[in-house]
Amino acid sequence: MISTDSRGLMLDEPLLFEQSQPGRIGYSLPDADVPPALPDIELLRDEITDFPELSEVDVIRHYTRLSTWNYGVDSGFYPLGSCTMKYNPKVNEVAARLPGFAEIHPQTPEALNQGALELMYRLERALAEVSGFPAICLQPAAGAQGELAGMLMIRAWHEARGNQRTKVIIPDTAHGTNPATSALCGYEVVPVTSTGILSLDAVAAVMSDEVAALMITNPNTLGLFEANIRAICELVHEQGGLVYCDGANLNALMGISRPGDLGIDVMHFNLHKTFSTPHGGGGPGAGPVGIAEKLIPFLPLPVITKEGDSYHFDYQRPQSIGRVKSFYGHFGILVRAYSYILAMGGEGLKKATELAVLNANYIRARLEGAYALPYKERSLHEVVFSEEKLGGGCHTLDVAKRLIDYGFHPPTIYFPLVVAGALMIEPTETESKQMIDDFCDAMLAIAAEARQDPDTLKQAPTRARRRRLDEATAARKPKLRWRSE
Repeated sequence: MISTDSRGLMLDEPLLFEQSQPGRIGYSLPDADVPPALPDIELLRDEITDFPELSEVDVIRHYTRLSTWNYGVDSGFYPLGSCTMKYNPKVNEVAARLPGFAEIHPQTPEALNQGALELMYRLERALAEVSGFPAICLQPAAGAQGELAGMLMIRAWHEARGNQRTKVIIPDTAHGTNPATSALCGYEVVPVTSTGILSLDAVAAVMSDEVAALMITNPNTLGLFEANIRAICELVHEQGGLVYCDGANLNALMGISRPGDLGIDVMHFNLHKTFSTPHGGGGPGAGPVGIAEKLIPFLPLPVITKEGDSYHFDYQRPQSIGRVKSFYGHFGILVRAYSYILAMGGEGLKKATELAVLNANYIRARLEGAYALPYKERSLHEVVFSEEKLGGGCHTLDVAKRLIDYGFHPPTIYFPLVVAGALMIEPTETESKQMIDDFCDAMLAIAAEARQDPDTLKQAPTRARRRRLDEATAARKPKLRWRSE
């Protein structure tokens, strides 16, 4: 029996399989007035056992109800650290849906596609100005693929010089995709321990002529600026290596510091983070990569060029690493990002950075007395607390679950791994002081509950549609397919 409240509204949502009724159908078609044309019998699939039988309105209501139960940046504060969950301005969506952009066929001839090519060319120039890199490639479909493209260019550069190196240095405060990317490119990962900020001595201790690159995240996953970055870049360059910077946290530097000016050789951008396009399940990503002058011959194909007033794809790049994405990336995301840049302008982008940093430090100041702060250096766009001060045997997961009762999406938890029981909070520039104060009030109330009534935290959430799940069993014994009893 389906549970409902006094108004008949569903309190729970059964699966479509459970709503199925024999004989219901979701379509109504007229009788065919031509002979049936069926494919070869071997191409037909067997009937699906217990496939749900539903009307169109059953399906529409099911997904509409689920959508109203979801939580997103359009419905409330989304404080996920590292993820940079900004509000997505709706004017960007309007621009991306313009027929001249949304309805372009990917094989449209260049002569009929000049507007799209010009937009991509202009976006490349804008990203180059923001970052300090002379060349940008827009192809990669996400940050991780931008990472891969960047590291493949680094490998190609070394090979062109007849110097095939075998190792990549990665500090413990880097993003988790960095080791995977290095391994995919055939490198051995050399881990480096930091004390919040990576030291020159730590890099020097592992730097050698076997090292192809250092991969560093700046600001790092603790929300701290790598103060030694210029000296570290010089050290790596002196011994023939290159420096890759994970640009996922550009929201803390944009308009204030340019990575290319600091000695970085390669950096990817997360357009779906810094430049405010759909993120976190809301749509595809885009991970353009910026490079130093010496790496330009190795750019992925094709490269957008301008000749007079015309724009073209250049495929004549014999040292290129090749194509990394079909056609030319996720074009709709590129349109959204360019719209954001045009609307903000240079001063607006800088202001966004300043507000993001201010908001994070305001949260830090309000919560520092109640939550442990493992690193004392000044935070940038995000702040990382730990569970160390929590009373009553409560842990980070309990805080996260209790926040749901207060109406907030939890922050990132248990990451970065260098902080035990981490609570990683990033407000971005989106949030007002009023919203941040409401969030901080909830966090302070939860800290007090942990000391005075810890069972409240351990039983949370109590006001959500789902109570706390057995996450260990779900991970170890997942049920990925519905079956009738």
